Amino acid sequence: MTTNMTMQLPPITVERWVNSPPLTPDDLRGRVVLIDIWEYTCINWIRTAPYVKAWHRDYTERGLTVIGVHAPEFEFGRQPENIDRAIRDHGLTYPVAIDNDFTFWRALRNDAWPAKYLFDADGRLVDRWVGEGSYERVESEIRRLLEIRAPRTKLPPVSPEAMAFATTGEPSYFGVTPETYLGAARGVPGSFALTGDWLVGGEYVELASGTGELALPFNAGEVNLVVDPGPAGQAAVRVLLDGNPIGDERGADVDPDAVARIDQAAMFRLVADASRVDHVLTLVINQPGLRAYVFTFGP
Repeated sequence: MTTNMTMQLPPITVERWVNSPPLTPDDLRGRVVLIDIWEYTCINWIRTAPYVKAWHRDYTERGLTVIGVHAPEFEFGRQPENIDRAIRDHGLTYPVAIDNDFTFWRALRNDAWPAKYLFDADGRLVDRWVGEGSYERVESEIRRLLEIRAPRTKLPPVSPEAMAFATTGEPSYFGVTPETYLGAARGVPGSFALTGDWLVGGEYVELASGTGELALPFNAGEVNLVVDPGPAGQAAVRVLLDGNPIGDERGADVDPDAVARIDQAAMFRLVADASRVDHVLTLVINQPGLRAYVFTFGP
């Protein structure tokens, strides 16, 4: 998606850096620069991360610098220990700028996660992409700019990640339940149901005492939940699909006993490969302080 081509790479004014000393536009002059705006609980970014890592792997030595810019969607995403754990868990080895105050986000006039900004070796913005997909086009532009930068550069083959995407294409999200926020600020009344003693905050719903249930009607193959275990640091969440302990449709973060063991503030995969019919997901929770933020879905 093309945007304002007159933009120069602005100063990268952020709270701190991981995997790198602070980088400036002058430091990056002569390099092709890919800025990846991300948020560690965002399923859309999580799906794009393998491609960004592949470009860092394949093109850094040919003149590309990838910079991940983390901007938090939720309050817990500002905490250094959460961000640093996410960087480790996702295997990010390229420079990461922590933009808790959205300073660099605003300098780019950004408005979404994830977003990619590609700058040429003179620091000029060449293109911008928002959301998932377009990986083969992003990589094609990276390769073109690297060849302009150094015409005799020998580039590797197109990454297998982008080649595979070009073969399979973007899956259809037609009819998939939309992202469902649970807090008062963005929650849609009637999109889920709570049983038990719950507090409703702006960003989340929190179990106040006893045992509670969170029920969600959905139509999707995949269901994920952004959740914080709360002060206890861990919580066991029983996962029911259509009233029964989830079986073969359990997501990667649900154990064979149909329990998801929550040990950090992060996104957890609860349902995978469910049939595309109407279902009800019920979470049974007995850890007061647990906070649930948003459900996300996939085909």
